[in-house]
Amino acid sequence: MKRVVGAALRKLATLSGLEELLYSLAAIALALAVGAVLILAFGYDVGAAFYSLFTGAFGSAYAVAQTLTRSTPLLFTGLAVAIAFRVGLFNIGAEGQLYWGALAAALIAGAAAGLPTPVVLGVALVGSMLFGAAWGTIPGVLKVKTGAHEVITTIMLNTVAILGTTHLTANYFKAPGPVDQTARLPVEARLPELIPGSRITAGILVAIAAVAVIAWLFERTSLGYEFRAVGENPGAAEYGGVRSGRMIVLSMALSGAVAGLAGAAVVLGQLGRFVTNFSPGYGFTGIAVAVLGRNNPWGVLLAALLFGALEAGGSSMQLFARIPADLMMVVQGLVILFVAAPGFARVLLGLIRRKERGHVG
Repeated sequence: MKRVVGAALRKLATLSGLEELLYSLAAIALALAVGAVLILAFGYDVGAAFYSLFTGAFGSAYAVAQTLTRSTPLLFTGLAVAIAFRVGLFNIGAEGQLYWGALAAALIAGAAAGLPTPVVLGVALVGSMLFGAAWGTIPGVLKVKTGAHEVITTIMLNTVAILGTTHLTANYFKAPGPVDQTARLPVEARLPELIPGSRITAGILVAIAAVAVIAWLFERTSLGYEFRAVGENPGAAEYGGVRSGRMIVLSMALSGAVAGLAGAAVVLGQLGRFVTNFSPGYGFTGIAVAVLGRNNPWGVLLAALLFGALEAGGSSMQLFARIPADLMMVVQGLVILFVAAPGFARVLLGLIRRKERGHVG
């Protein structure tokens, strides 16, 4: 049985590009078929459900805008997690890094309001990256200096970040009113809408630019090569002259910087201010986006779009086809689980191989 499972994992983990595409399409079809059976079993109209799913995600310009809006923060957080995965690290802390980036963006944009819009947005985005990078650096340094596992430290730092930004907002930066939030940013200090009234902003363009930059870094630079070397075999990388400790800290800092941009995109685009506890779990969903995207920046882009479409279409299913929220989430989860199987297989094989190397050593 163990041998069969191992063979299945290896097959899933070694699919070629074309095989991965065909597998993903088949997995989506299979997941939707299973979802259809469940919808039918609970007495709901399958045709109306899937019609609402499609039209809610792609049926109009507004629907497409909603899909892109929901995809934007997930694209940033998925990319952030993929950067850490490249070095063999599991960054669970994108949520906390996102919060610090969001608060920094709101405060910097508010303080710079009155300057030309490109200047305001530029300093706000850079500030969000610096705050996110600083928070991401902490678990990287702890891992290198003390051996503390990044999963534990990032989970703990998430709580510190969420409570810390809440404390600062409530006690130092709170706008008048019952809600703990900063003052609303003027229009000139916010990311412009691409389609008026749609909530889709230039944040999606910043996210796509980030994907292109990270893809270039991974494939065309010596730093990207060193990231991969450390991720595949830290001992061999050290023997070859790569300072694995330095790569760990750098990757976590870069991961945190990109997660910080996720917070900035939401605050400067959708919300127009920092609101405490605003994230529905963008940082945690980003883990699934990264796995679904095979830790490839362009794959992460497609995975984020799929998540955005499922969220936008799922809301339409609930509203128009009267599908209960729990059943809708089951259908969404099936699609994600089936499509992500090869990515999860890679993660499991990597853990197994590391364990075996440690055992041999």
